[in-house]
Amino acid sequence: MRILISGICGFAGSALARGLVGLDRGIEISGFDSLVRPGSEGNRAELRRLGIRVVHADARSSSDVDSLPPADWVIDAAANPSVLAGVDGRSTSRQVIEHNLGGTVNLLEYARSHKAGLVLLSTSRVYSIAPLSALPLRVEGGAFRPGSPSLPEGISPLGIGESFSTASPISLYGATKLSSEALALEYHHAYGVPVFVNRCGVLAGAGQFGRADQGIFSFWINSHLRRRPLSYLGFGGKGHQVRDCLHPSDLVPLLLAQMAATKVDPDDRIVNVGGGLASATSLANLTAWCDERFGAHAVGSDPRERALDVPWIVLDSSKAATLWNWKPRIAVESIFEEIAAHAGTHPDWLELSAPL
Repeated sequence: MRILISGICGFAGSALARGLVGLDRGIEISGFDSLVRPGSEGNRAELRRLGIRVVHADARSSSDVDSLPPADWVIDAAANPSVLAGVDGRSTSRQVIEHNLGGTVNLLEYARSHKAGLVLLSTSRVYSIAPLSALPLRVEGGAFRPGSPSLPEGISPLGIGESFSTASPISLYGATKLSSEALALEYHHAYGVPVFVNRCGVLAGAGQFGRADQGIFSFWINSHLRRRPLSYLGFGGKGHQVRDCLHPSDLVPLLLAQMAATKVDPDDRIVNVGGGLASATSLANLTAWCDERFGAHAVGSDPRERALDVPWIVLDSSKAATLWNWKPRIAVESIFEEIAAHAGTHPDWLELSAPL
């Protein structure tokens, strides 16, 4: 089986490539990357050492994508993954749309012409901001928890399910990913392209680029270790906001199961894949872990809230467990320790991966 990975030199793409290439299943891995992200060149060198073919190409360019070697499956791991994309001054609205939606369109056309399947890595940020912001919450153990027994439709004690609202606003980033999901499913219905959509929680692990808007766990651990300024933003400035996290290598068994499937119900092509309640961590929890690991470091407080911030996002992955017998294997503490070990051996990681 030939697998092509877009964004192969990014954090998620490179982790998936390393996980897949180590399997003795007759899998041939190749990929492409625009190499615009700081740190991408280092991943390219490592992947080439593993015998993986890496092509310099941009998913936004149809001619670049058309020139790629044929594959049986495409994993779409290329994106501008920031919820602030298009509104933070670092990128324009047109850029985030071209990256996240236009790139997927080109890959869908590639899949159609090569009779290949496509797996889209989507995001928990397709879920509606307004009802999540209005969710009744209580503070327990330094972290927000749903505080009402009567939860909105689509949320259970296990977290946010696939049926939760995706109504606007969801951010430009969320909108591009939700639009990509819709187009991918239409290509499946119109042209028979096998498609799966995996809505991921926060992906985290060693080598994740250290930006607060894209790799909060890596950013926080690296910054704490280096005694950089840190602040709790919004929601009272206490650091109670919560995310679940997932190591990208945990996606490998799921991807293989999906690629091997022959008959799939149309309603089962979208699943949540996150670390769930077991990995749900607040910034205050993370700071306590860092204090224990590195020694105490003071964190500032800024109660002002940003428009796109949400206090609590934890994904319920029960559907993936039922359909694909999938569950995360790498515990949250192991993910944090992996990031910390990487931070210890890469003292310039913040400057390399997230320059100003």
